[in-house]
Amino acid sequence: MNRVFKIQEKMLEKILEFENKKVERDISLSWERIHLASCAAVGRILALKRGVDPELSAIACSIHDYGRIITGKQQDHATVGYEPLKLFLRESGYFTLNEIELLSTAAKNHSNKKEVGSPIEEIVKDADVFDCYQYGLSLDREEQRVRLKIILEEISN
Repeated sequence: MNRVFKIQEKMLEKILEFENKKVERDISLSWERIHLASCAAVGRILALKRGVDPELSAIACSIHDYGRIITGKQQDHATVGYEPLKLFLRESGYFTLNEIELLSTAAKNHSNKKEVGSPIEEIVKDADVFDCYQYGLSLDREEQRVRLKIILEEISN
């Protein structure tokens, strides 16, 4: 099995740890499961179109909401999850230190939709926006709607 499958499997195991805990969650664990897998698929497609590493892009998309998974909270989940995600990735044994930093940074910066980051960061931001759109979730912030418009134009060409 490839690393995308392996890390998604570990993410599902992590989500399962919270299944019966009495933690008030802003987003359901069902959504977290669906979102990590569908974001990865969208991220892989965007990476192929943009000439970016599709495996690392799909992995970054799979793990980008780690902070929300472990805290249950939407607010500041990207930055709060940075250090715990680095530990999670290191303990998985699947990644080099450089890959861990690249992936963790992409997750940490994915909520900053106005800012432009590395190609993988941009894929995570775009996959996140597109995935919310495809499931009918509202895009409340202007920068999300701007990104969606650009993504829709990109994939229609």
